[in-house]
Formats: sequence, structure tokens, C-alpha cells
Amino acid sequence: MRCPSADAVSIDLEVPFCDVDALQIVWHGHYFRYLDLACTVLMRARGLDVPQLTSLGCRMVVVESQCRHIFPLYYGDVFRVSAWVVESLNRIKIAYLIRNLTRGRRSARAHTVLVTTSPDGNLLWETPSEIRQRLRAVPRE
Repeated sequence: MRCPSADAVSIDLEVPFCDVDALQIVWHGHYFRYLDLACTVLMRARGLDVPQLTSLGCRMVVVESQCRHIFPLYYGDVFRVSAWVVESLNRIKIAYLIRNLTRGRRSARAHTVLVTTSPDGNLLWETPSEIRQRLRAVPRE
């Protein structure tokens, strides 16, 4: 899970002033927002944005998230967040790598785990096959 897979999607961002503390270091909680931005790009590339999910009669809920901070992001740094699917049968595990492009270092690695539910919130014990097929698809350009 340390290196992005060949079908990973990536977004490049710049640290805004509003994300840093008095030492001009990104507050740790903002990393989860960066992960969510990359997850959105990944899901859209697979045809699984909110409108597509609801048309399939499903929802996704985050049940676990973990982030290991390796090297800080500072105000003005440009960084890349890469996201890729690790597993999808009973749960959807997405791995992430945040790389500080300005300083040439890995900043964090992380993962989130999502489960699918019915529209009324009941857990689906297996990820629907249509969703699994889309998750395996090569990202659209």
C-alpha cells in the first residue's frame, strides 16, 4: 500500500494559508479533507459519483480512516494526493499517498474503508457487482 498502483488517480493542490497553524504547518485534520478530494476524483473517474451511486440504489459510508504523517506540509507547498482501490468485495478500501512536491518528500500515507448501504441505511454485506466492476475499470481521462 506504500506506492500508488498503476490505476491510481492523482490531484495536485497547494497549501492555502487557512489550512496552517502559527508555525505555518498544515493542521493534521486537514489531511482528511485532502484525502476526500482525491477519493472524489477517484470515484468520479470510475463512474461512481453521488448521482451514479443513487441510481444504482446504493450509498457509501466511511467506517474507518487512518493517516500516518511522515513529513509536514507547509504554507504554499504544492503536493500530490494519489488514491487507488485496494479491495472491494465486502468493503471498499482506498489507499492514499500524499507527496510534498515542493520539498520532494512523502508527507503522509493513509487509507479509508467504505461500506455500501441500501438507500435506507442497511448494510450490504457484499459490495454490489456493478460497483466492483466500476472500481476495477481503468480511470477515464
